[in-house]
Amino acid sequence: MQKDQEWLYEISPKRKLIDLNFKEIWRYRDLLILFVKRDIITVYKQTILGPLWFFIQPLFTSIIFTLVFNNIAAIPTGGVPPFLFNLVGITAWNYFNQCLTGTSNTFTANAGIFGKVYFPRAIMPLKTVISNLFKFGIQLLILIVFYAYFLFRGYDISPNTSLLLFPIYVLMMALLGLGVGMTISALTTKYRDLTVLVGFATTLLMYISAVPYPLSEVSEKMPHWAWLVKYNPLTQIIEGFRYMILDTGTFTLSGFFYTLGVSMVLFLLGLIIFNRTEKNFIDTV
Repeated sequence: MQKDQEWLYEISPKRKLIDLNFKEIWRYRDLLILFVKRDIITVYKQTILGPLWFFIQPLFTSIIFTLVFNNIAAIPTGGVPPFLFNLVGITAWNYFNQCLTGTSNTFTANAGIFGKVYFPRAIMPLKTVISNLFKFGIQLLILIVFYAYFLFRGYDISPNTSLLLFPIYVLMMALLGLGVGMTISALTTKYRDLTVLVGFATTLLMYISAVPYPLSEVSEKMPHWAWLVKYNPLTQIIEGFRYMILDTGTFTLSGFFYTLGVSMVLFLLGLIIFNRTEKNFIDTV
């Protein structure tokens, strides 16, 4: 009589409401590392400037913001060099933006491979967050170089003790990008218009996230609309970055915990929608 044998792996359409199977993801860690390497190495493989684009994009954006918002519109930066002020905000914004846009097309961009082979679908959003963390690190190095330059020039800039919260702020950006991106990715399986809307919406979102201006300016010049910017969790992150690094801007513990709570809620909501969609998305893509 042959004994019953247990399967090593069992793939089932029945999933928990919130399910991020770390054991299974760890089992596929080699695949995750492969995807991360592919994203980092091949993204600029057939370009003339190659990895220099990691440096060019934040630098040119900071220059344009400085010319338009600080020189022409005369928006003050509280004694901080305008270029450095903008560079800090853009560096923080870029990581969130790249996580969001890279995750928002998970199902449509990977429908071919998802329909042929099984692996934990959560690997695709995770590899986007991890690979963009590498790019974020490069842009941080640029920020450190210019920070040292302006410090050497005698500008009164200095970090403060809240710099210890830096890893938590990076985590909040990743959670926000993942949560919103996974939700949009699930919706695009039925509504393709969202793919076009993402690029347009993120541009608008940047301008209501206090990236090119301080939060205090909105409260002073547009008090009736200041709540829209103030209660935007991304504004709290951008302002938190400036407060940590430049010791300027608005930082409150209530704003910090509010942003942390919103980030976790949006991530869990995105994870739930992502898990429900991955069961049958292949029929609609």
